[in-house]
Amino acid sequence: MPGSPSRFKIGEFECIPLSDGSFPYHPHMFFSNVPQERLEKELQAHGLPTETITGPYTCVMVSTGKHKVLLDTGAGSMAPSTGELLRNLEQMGTRTSEIDVVILTHGHPDHIGGNVDSEGKPTFPNARYVMWKKEWDFWTSDDPDLSSMNLPEEIKTGLFLGTVRRCLPPLRKQIDLIEKESDVVPGIRLLPAPGHTPGHAAVAILSGNDAVLHVADTVMHPMHLEHPDWQNVFDLAQEGAAETRRRILDRAAAERLKMMAYHFPFPTLGSVVARKTQGWEWQPGA
Repeated sequence: MPGSPSRFKIGEFECIPLSDGSFPYHPHMFFSNVPQERLEKELQAHGLPTETITGPYTCVMVSTGKHKVLLDTGAGSMAPSTGELLRNLEQMGTRTSEIDVVILTHGHPDHIGGNVDSEGKPTFPNARYVMWKKEWDFWTSDDPDLSSMNLPEEIKTGLFLGTVRRCLPPLRKQIDLIEKESDVVPGIRLLPAPGHTPGHAAVAILSGNDAVLHVADTVMHPMHLEHPDWQNVFDLAQEGAAETRRRILDRAAAERLKMMAYHFPFPTLGSVVARKTQGWEWQPGA
């Protein structure tokens, strides 16, 4: 079931996808530049409903033997259907105090909403929180420019900026800001993947001869592999996001890398295969 841990190995590392829940989206939010009639046909062809797209929120814990690294903290209390991360951590016998690194791929509310507890204190008190410096600087500036997001102002101000103001400033004493591609801990590397947000990051997990590439929100839905130019309302720089998407999918297919994506069906693990005509194909499973 989606809430249950689904462990797999990358070399000597143990990776555990952890559901934080999900959220229902209108299809237009995931495929904003696709005509309605065509989108409905594509959704039907994939056996998906045409009225709502369920967006899973899947964080990942990586146990390297020396470190316990968490990728994103989920949406927290954003909706009644979110905030399951801590329960799932506890289910697998891990306390919040045991997490020593938290990687924040970007500053959207469904990725940082679990940063702090109900008292506004860091949820993971012993962790070094890691974020791309450009991302931190953007969201903690006086007036982040969200004008390119085709969302109501109350959502941009209330949900996006409200979550940022609640969930980022309390990390100031624990945040480690990264300015270039580098290892966060041995075998876990932060990669630039801008476009979705200015400092959006992907994460490469490497151990021995095995690897998995976690692309975060570089790709929002498996259908974006087949149609990489289809846009979503959440990308702040549409052209940059599309360029990053193509670059990362090219790499994943060429190097035959395992891939994970935050909003793909749980447990999000799969691989990418180049199609003969255009785009790529998503193949779920190890």
